[in-house]
Amino acid sequence: MASLSMAPVNIFKHGADEEKAETARLSSFIGAIAIGDLVKSTLGPKGMDKILLGGGKAGTVTVTNDGATILKAIGVDNPAAKVLVDMSKVQDDEVGDGTTSVTVLAAELLREAELLIARKIHPQTIISGWRKATQAAREALRDAAVDHSNDPARFQEDLLNIARTTLSSKLLTHHKDHFAKLAVNAVMRLKGSGNLEAIHIIKKLGGSLTDSYLDEGFLLDKKIGVNQPKRLENANILIANTGMDTDKIKIFGSRVRVDSTAKVAEIELAEKEKMKEKVDRILKHGINCFINRQLIYNYPEQLFAQAGVMAIEHADFAGIERLALVTGGEITSTFDHPELVKLGHCKLIEEVMIGEDTLIHFSGVAMGEACTVVLRGATQQILDEAERSLHDALCVLAQTVKEPRTVYGGGCSEMLMAKVVSDLANRTPGKESVAMESFAKALMMLPTIIADNAGYDSADLVAQLRAAHQENKTTFGLNMSDGTVGNMVDLCITESFQVKRQMLLSASEAAEMILRVDNIIKAAPRKRVPDHHPC
Repeated sequence: MASLSMAPVNIFKHGADEEKAETARLSSFIGAIAIGDLVKSTLGPKGMDKILLGGGKAGTVTVTNDGATILKAIGVDNPAAKVLVDMSKVQDDEVGDGTTSVTVLAAELLREAELLIARKIHPQTIISGWRKATQAAREALRDAAVDHSNDPARFQEDLLNIARTTLSSKLLTHHKDHFAKLAVNAVMRLKGSGNLEAIHIIKKLGGSLTDSYLDEGFLLDKKIGVNQPKRLENANILIANTGMDTDKIKIFGSRVRVDSTAKVAEIELAEKEKMKEKVDRILKHGINCFINRQLIYNYPEQLFAQAGVMAIEHADFAGIERLALVTGGEITSTFDHPELVKLGHCKLIEEVMIGEDTLIHFSGVAMGEACTVVLRGATQQILDEAERSLHDALCVLAQTVKEPRTVYGGGCSEMLMAKVVSDLANRTPGKESVAMESFAKALMMLPTIIADNAGYDSADLVAQLRAAHQENKTTFGLNMSDGTVGNMVDLCITESFQVKRQMLLSASEAAEMILRVDNIIKAAPRKRVPDHHPC
């Protein structure tokens, strides 16, 4: 019998790459920790911003401290880093905030895991300990949560506090009272539906951030056609996505041969008649306002003006989708059966001036909860960041209206969970207790980073905070205005229970998934084949 060769056998295609065991694990840890280090300086009320320069000729500039926006903009090649980027996107889609916290917590868990693996503790032992720690932390968070939904006044105050806390780490922190009231009023108008599509945000350059306001109605950033009514009461609105530009000859890909210019005039007349017939079909719907997704050329615009109908052209798709939602209409493309078409309704349509721009204002719409937030600011970057900040606050508030429980912020919840996990580790025999202790350390890193970002002595502050929690002062957290430890109830620093719970579960699941990896196999790059048949 022939002896087996001890030479390594390569089973992969030429160009494929494989990283094994420790190399693969180290590669994953380094990638994930690098992503955490990238965004951790943006954490907390004194976090710093990042400038993101876009590629291409335009070279767009984005100034932000929103974790999800930063991670979306950067291209990552490391597979573990991609897992954290996807996780922050899910956090943003699910609850709207906590994107930086969740990335930093996952990265800190993996930093702790790296030390444990260096001490020859098996990944499965670490995962087992982390799972028990996550369960204990989740129960502690649930027990600490407060629910004021039965008391409307206190719940309203909770919502304002949550909005202020969310905005305090954003660009809007200096005007957080103004924007917190604006966000709460907008969400309360939704009457618990949580449909943020009904809240339209319009950005207009000029003025300052404090000039931003909430308008009870819908604003469309378009202009009304020439010689048409500029003010309309009790409007019946037909919302359409149809071509209104066939009053000119447009026969693509074919040739028309005529023997005189009179024949061309006949074809143009036929096109005009066709357009007139289409306009007549539209007018049979008994409308006095026509809004189209596409262009409306001069001839149909003139016909609408003669009929006394307001015509608005080239409304962007997101605009007419939202307009259809708030006016109770449907977007139509054919007009042969007026009885089947659902029209939109509103009490008043008029032109309004914001800064130097004219917009169309719809008030008394069918969907009473619809409203528009008009943001003003000095530069486009400020407006974009203000929109992202306000969107985060609106998402968190909409979640809180559905799940009204709240917890305290300022590192209070993290320290509370870390204390419970530490106590569990002290009672647990075996190596799992070491994994639990590492989980508690990772949780404590969040208040540490918040203090570091504010320029305070984090070691001293976190030690004081830990001592306060050992004395059962479970509502104590970091006061970043004075650089001290304070009572979060008095400071009104409140966060949504849903955001904190999602952060804990997403971070532990992502870290566990990366920790399980012991092999990374990269596919062979696709070969470029020379094109012998250029078109």
